Amino acid sequence: MSDPSLLAISTGLKPLSRLQHPRDLIRQFTPNWFTVVMGTGVVALALDRLPATHAVLAPIATGLWLASIALFAACCALYTARWIFFFDEARRIFGHATVSMFFGAVPMALATLLNGLLIFGPDRIGSVAATIAFGLWWLDVALAVICAVAIPYLMFTRQEHHIDQMTAVWLLPVVAAEVAAVSGGLLAPTVADAGVQLAVIVTSFILWGVSVPLALSILAILVLRMALHNLPPREMAASSWLSLGPLGTGALGLLVLGQAGGPILAAQGFGGAQDSLRIMGLISALILWGYGAWWFLLSFAVTLRYLRGGVPFNLGWWGYIFPLGVYALATLRLGEVTGLSGFAWLGAGLVGLLVLLWLVVAGRTLQGAYRGELFVSPCLTAAAKG
Repeated sequence: MSDPSLLAISTGLKPLSRLQHPRDLIRQFTPNWFTVVMGTGVVALALDRLPATHAVLAPIATGLWLASIALFAACCALYTARWIFFFDEARRIFGHATVSMFFGAVPMALATLLNGLLIFGPDRIGSVAATIAFGLWWLDVALAVICAVAIPYLMFTRQEHHIDQMTAVWLLPVVAAEVAAVSGGLLAPTVADAGVQLAVIVTSFILWGVSVPLALSILAILVLRMALHNLPPREMAASSWLSLGPLGTGALGLLVLGQAGGPILAAQGFGGAQDSLRIMGLISALILWGYGAWWFLLSFAVTLRYLRGGVPFNLGWWGYIFPLGVYALATLRLGEVTGLSGFAWLGAGLVGLLVLLWLVVAGRTLQGAYRGELFVSPCLTAAAKG
């Protein structure tokens, strides 16, 4: 990382110079920052799925996962501090129609770390990695379910929403449950007890059911909203890519759960479950992946339109990263399951695009965080205007 003094000279700014006081780093901290963890973590997971260059990319993937852990710890510390020292201001988030949606980023960020623990952890800390992951998964499940229920409840009872102001940000608290479902599919084979294995798989399928049907409903409303009221403002340009999230994660979840759940259910006396889940999972995943392909092409075209008029940088740019990452992972997994090289090559191309986007967004984020200009709480801005 560059020397801060050199960076200050190159930018002409001192650290956090855009903040009125250094304590505003805490006062203005919001859950949006957990999307940085999500994006960095999914890049690590995607790089790990490229076997052709695994020897070269493995250290990079591991390094990004470790960086995600550090980022998650920092985000947790800063956001906890905000609730301790600025409680009255922090609680305003529950009434904010947009920022409250980012509570869903917390369990999703934790899930990427959990998945990385199952992949990278055994080589570093041995079998204890699975034990730690097991406990963290149940915590993640609890957080995901709370977000999936509590945030819509606030939408219905406390917040004000209008169809012309709707964006794909509505998906964030909902998708967390299916992300936890994917983690459950990865976790289940590492559990020794057969009964606990079954509980993890069954819970994961339920989580998938909590999330995907509701997410598809939101996507249907989103299509209607854009047809009637056109695109969101350019500040929300990246939000269209969020639509890839539930579709990519939903497809990935069916593939992972189909592969892991079949043998577990068969061992519990559900004859034929192994072949049935594998085939049904594959067919359903292909359907979701196809819907995701439509959203990918549409989002790409929409982004080109936005870029012609200029898109201001904000933390919302991380909306390009995680959805594309899970869609790339689903594509690579389809290549493995079907044996079709087209999916493998397409998945590799998506990972390449993912890495390029991450480099751009991460670089801009480091610069904006150094200056302090990204530490802005819309809840406080709205209160000041009111």
